[in-house]
Amino acid sequence: MKIDPQSTSPIDVSVVIPCLNEANSIAFCIDKALSAFKTAGIRGEVVIGDNGSTDGSIEIAETHGARVANATLKGYGHALRAGIEAARGTFIVMGDADDSYDFTEVPRFVAKWREGYEVVMGNRFKGEIKPGAMPWHHKYIGNPILSSMVKILFRTSIGDSHCGMRGFTKDAYLRMDLRTTGMEFASEFVIKAAKLGVKMAEIPITLWPDKRGRPPHLRSFRDGWRHLRFMLMYAPNWLFLGPGMSLVIAGLALVIWLLPGQRFIGNIGFDIHSLFFGVIFTLLGVQIISIGMFAKIFSYTEQFDHSNVGLSRWLKRISLESGLIAGVILALVGFFSDVGIFWQWARGGFGPLAEMRWLLFWSMLFFIGMQVVFSSFFLSMLGVSRDTYIGDKRHQ
Repeated sequence: MKIDPQSTSPIDVSVVIPCLNEANSIAFCIDKALSAFKTAGIRGEVVIGDNGSTDGSIEIAETHGARVANATLKGYGHALRAGIEAARGTFIVMGDADDSYDFTEVPRFVAKWREGYEVVMGNRFKGEIKPGAMPWHHKYIGNPILSSMVKILFRTSIGDSHCGMRGFTKDAYLRMDLRTTGMEFASEFVIKAAKLGVKMAEIPITLWPDKRGRPPHLRSFRDGWRHLRFMLMYAPNWLFLGPGMSLVIAGLALVIWLLPGQRFIGNIGFDIHSLFFGVIFTLLGVQIISIGMFAKIFSYTEQFDHSNVGLSRWLKRISLESGLIAGVILALVGFFSDVGIFWQWARGGFGPLAEMRWLLFWSMLFFIGMQVVFSSFFLSMLGVSRDTYIGDKRHQ
């Protein structure tokens, strides 16, 4: 039966299935979902987000009672978006079209929603993974590592953040403002839900061997890297600020320790060459911290991160002028100290440079000061969109 896409009959739950050439399995998924609706007394629909299927998947889906929403752009995320945007249900349950997820479990997701949860995640590791349903390197390496990183970096309790079967309210989905187009859609979903403080729950589910009859669209290392890359870009404290601050602390400690003269640890001597590396570490750390601040403000102004209250308050106090003053003071102190050393060297006839340690130290201050000056200008440029965004939020 083909369902009229313009139907206005009330719908509570929409099952959304992304599809690209799934003729071997799509009918099983639709039939199970519709059967679950009937058994549980749920007013529901099945929507297929098609990504350009050419194997008859669309015709099969419509014949079995699903609506089809065509995604004009390629990618897992685009297919899901097309299906979700076309869905008429208040609560949406998504799952893959290869019959690896059992859509007769939809009522369990719905039950959690009715308890008040906005996001209900399936957890394959707390449920059951049937033999042959998941490659060993996904089961024991990829998924556990990536899910653990999401838990650590974004302070969420979700244990299987890449499970393809999950339920959510359409309102929560719209608030997430998801941007990614590939398999990293799964990571972005959990990360933004956590940052928004969405009420989440997990339920154990079963993962079955798929019935696709063709190689999977998923590419283990490529898509795993895309998940990891997205997580790191979305966590500037871990990617930039933490490593940058560590380099600055280590570099400054080394510089200050060696500034008076040569030092020994046991029989190993540390002299001006080690001090030079301390200067390099410090300058590199300051550069990384600057990039981290650019990343944090960009993510805030572009509404990737709505939850950073501390950053919001800091942005309202910081100004271009305060950064310029601090940077100019550091640069001038370093510059004129270098000039003084050069003057003394010139008066001595440009012989051996006795103040090399201090020359390195004052030069380091000069370079840090210049970094702060130019970084302040760039942060101010980002602040143009920042101020607009904050102003808009105040008037909402």
